[in-house]
Amino acid sequence: MLRALRHIGRLTTVARTLARHGALAPFAQQIEGAGLAPAILLVARLFTHRNGSAVRPGEALARALIDLGPVFIKLGQLLSTRSDILGEEVAGDLARLQDRLPPFPGDEARAIVAAELGQPIEALFESFDSEPVSAASIAQVHYAVTTEGEPVAVKVLRPGIEEAFARDVDLMVWVAEWIERSQPRLRRFKPLAVVRTFRAMVRVEIDLRLEAAAATELAENFAGDATYRVPKVDWRRTTRRVLTLERLTGIPMDDRDAMLAAGLDIELVLSRAAGIFFKQAFRDGFFHGDQHPGNMFVDLEGNIGAVDFGIMGRLDRRTRFFLADLLLAFLERDYRRAAEVQFAAGFVPPDQSLDEYAQACRSIGEPIFGRPLAEISFASVLGQLLRLSEAFEMEAQPQLLLLQKNMLMAEGVSRRLDPGLNIWTLAQPLIEDWMRENRGPEARIAEAAGDLARIAGRLPEFVANLEAAAGTLARGGVRLDSKALDALARRQNGRRGWLVWAAIALLALALLFRH
Repeated sequence: MLRALRHIGRLTTVARTLARHGALAPFAQQIEGAGLAPAILLVARLFTHRNGSAVRPGEALARALIDLGPVFIKLGQLLSTRSDILGEEVAGDLARLQDRLPPFPGDEARAIVAAELGQPIEALFESFDSEPVSAASIAQVHYAVTTEGEPVAVKVLRPGIEEAFARDVDLMVWVAEWIERSQPRLRRFKPLAVVRTFRAMVRVEIDLRLEAAAATELAENFAGDATYRVPKVDWRRTTRRVLTLERLTGIPMDDRDAMLAAGLDIELVLSRAAGIFFKQAFRDGFFHGDQHPGNMFVDLEGNIGAVDFGIMGRLDRRTRFFLADLLLAFLERDYRRAAEVQFAAGFVPPDQSLDEYAQACRSIGEPIFGRPLAEISFASVLGQLLRLSEAFEMEAQPQLLLLQKNMLMAEGVSRRLDPGLNIWTLAQPLIEDWMRENRGPEARIAEAAGDLARIAGRLPEFVANLEAAAGTLARGGVRLDSKALDALARRQNGRRGWLVWAAIALLALALLFRH
């Protein structure tokens, strides 16, 4: 009861703030048609009015979220991937939501660093700039020089952010639970899953040790690749509230004039960016989830550096294969196959019409053929597929929404640097090699052989369990003939041997095709 009263009070504040900015007006029709309880609907009507300004709905919502504080700013960034719920224009405005807040005092930052690291600032740093170089909703960054003379960037959590996070995320969970209980037609949007994804995302951002771990994992994935630089973590000067990284500097990723002035080859830079994105998403299944130009730099050799690893995305092997198969089907204009891939992955409910969904895929694919590659947005194609959700009652796919958001960022940067280039064509050799190695006939034979080998490996355990069960039955008064048990064991062993030989034969075929 106390939790409900606390959340109702906070929810009232949220509603008033949204109403003051006119941010609820665009959703008035949805509120009216949501089938809400009469009392809640009355409150929604009271708070739903226009502010009389010419501000776009998405801009009004962004301003309201900034007023509501750090946690809601982060929520707006996540919602910017949900054009299936908010529409293209509102989602686009939220994508430009600036994660900037006034900085907190430098003396307070120094005090937090000293308290967290358990030593005076002077014992850890030769110098520590009082003015931050950036101040965001979760933390701010100060430049410093360590006592060893290393230039570093020190990220310090904003005071009180953990308490604000706990309060507002619990409110979001409470609202999502209520929606799933009372609004069956909205369940396919997975509101509780979205909030849990958001909670996990922000939890990483407010524990800077987790961000440090993400940076380390990303660096390991690109070990030996000089074209992509991830700053080294100074673990001695890193805690839950303080993160110290090697300082990276360079030209902002979208500054074409500065790159040309430095004598850089724009196509080479874009080619490297495309390769890095592809390797992260498909080779490793672990990608930087916030690759806007402010987080990416280019050095004088054309190598790309990245910072801010609070938002990271993961794609499991099954999802990467799904995306590869879907891409192949679209490139071959085999729309029925594209539909079958999505049905097989469980993204489309089995009670929907395969033929009608294939027709919907055709309506997305056909318009892009025959157009210059520079005009084709593969991120938009993926987004259109994800937006078929309402018509075909598809469930939301948060991991693909984050990927699509980053694809849109990459395409936007590419077009600002060179409107005549399509960034994905630059990664084409990598894509073709990966497809051949992972989704070609040879790869499928090897995959089938691996499945058979795993099944064969589990057979001894199955036989042992069967014998144990037979013993239990015998002790309970049901007697099994020992000859029958021996015959059964021999039969299982024979099956296991057959499966092993089948796996060997398939592997031999794979080697044969390789030559």
